[in-house]
Amino acid sequence: MSLFGSKKRPQVKIAVFGKTDVGRTREHNEDCFLVANLTTKTASLQPEVREHVVGPRGTLLMVADGMGGAAAGEVASQMATDTVFEHLSTTWCEDDDASPQQFAFRLREAVEKANENIHAYAKAHPEMRGMGTTTTAVGVLQDHLYLSQVGDSRAYLVRDGDAIQLTKDQSLMQRLVDAGELTEEEAEKSDRRNIILQALGPEAKVKVDLTHQEVRRDDTIVICSDGLSGQVKKEEIAAAAADRDKDLIAICTELISLANERGGPDNITVVIARVAGDGLKDVNGDEKIGHQIYPLLDTESTTEPVPVYKGSPPPEPKGSAQALLTATTLVAALATAIYVLT
Repeated sequence: MSLFGSKKRPQVKIAVFGKTDVGRTREHNEDCFLVANLTTKTASLQPEVREHVVGPRGTLLMVADGMGGAAAGEVASQMATDTVFEHLSTTWCEDDDASPQQFAFRLREAVEKANENIHAYAKAHPEMRGMGTTTTAVGVLQDHLYLSQVGDSRAYLVRDGDAIQLTKDQSLMQRLVDAGELTEEEAEKSDRRNIILQALGPEAKVKVDLTHQEVRRDDTIVICSDGLSGQVKKEEIAAAAADRDKDLIAICTELISLANERGGPDNITVVIARVAGDGLKDVNGDEKIGHQIYPLLDTESTTEPVPVYKGSPPPEPKGSAQALLTATTLVAALATAIYVLT
């Protein structure tokens, strides 16, 4: 494996579908998703995109979870998906350099451009003040995934019946887990689990988490908003996605229904893609899978999420005094306060 992707160009076939649902408690849907064949510059769920051979300019899969109240979240998530697709179509698709390195650079650049556009729009429209959106954009090129993330929407790789999270939540709870102060199980049950450290829009600059993953024959990619991952365990996502007797429409519907059965407290969005093709390697069990930083060859490529919000502190946590002390200490260490986005 080459650090920047394989030099060969294996034929990769992709089958993909996406679905979004308002959930059981929200009045409107602030989530948005996109599926696009970048080689043909086509973004849709029409048959020619739902099943296609990944061309020399790749495929784009994206989920954005908007926030800000009223229509602001809807506007932000739509702007994010539109901007990323447009930017890749007009830059990457026209680049003379069609290397994986350039693709990763353009993908990160597109997300940064989306942040600029959303931030500028909010400044020009005071009624949209505070608008923002998460984004998880996955580019498929040759035999690699390139993931560009801000916020806590997730991407999983399902292989041999297991779901491995490829992204890392840019959230307060993830920071506590990384610091060894909470277990993943405790973080999932916390009433502060929806506090994120970054989103597109609230600040003029954003740090994009850029990672990569080699794919193998018959892998499945699942991208979702926290309306799904917050209600459905990764083992359940894996079991549904690994069922080859069901088509992707049925799997998306099943997962969304499961989240709704558990209350559906948020909008729910999921994109599922299966990859195949004779050019892909078989799974051999030695592959590294997970959150792997992609090292762009420039000085601005740091991908560690940083606290960028300035605003009201989060609500006081419930539980023991020690839990309160731990959270308070960590928040102080972040140097800036954290927005609680609604």
